Amino acid sequence: GGAKASKSLGNAIYLSDTVDEIKRKVMSMYTDPTHIRIEMPGHVEGNVVFTYLDIFDPAKEEVAALKARYQQGGVGDTEIKLRLVQVLEALISPIRERRKEFEAHPEQVMKLLEEGTQKARIVAAQTMNEVKRAIGIRYF
Repeated sequence: GGAKASKSLGNAIYLSDTVDEIKRKVMSMYTDPTHIRIEMPGHVEGNVVFTYLDIFDPAKEEVAALKARYQQGGVGDTEIKLRLVQVLEALISPIRERRKEFEAHPEQVMKLLEEGTQKARIVAAQTMNEVKRAIGIRYF
């Protein structure tokens, strides 16, 4: 069933995306269709780029100032999109690098997964014992 969701297919930003892929995806993001020229006032509400900036940009005061300038006119969509690219790249690049390290050592990843599984089994068994005791179904 990809037909109904065709507009949303392939537009996710993945942790493994390169900076070029991130930039391509961000530059195609929906902004304000009434904001045709830089000097025109723009709408922040419903602007996906500002939604992402609100979530991921740690410089909240700068984002607020950017929003005010956008609403008054004087800020273009390209400027806010390029800022988002920088913010996302700063967030994602360390994750991408760490992932490359893990990809280079699959045996280490398997060892970590095995150790984690063993620890989780112990905790899960203890939890199940507590649940069985609490509901009175400990038969043996």
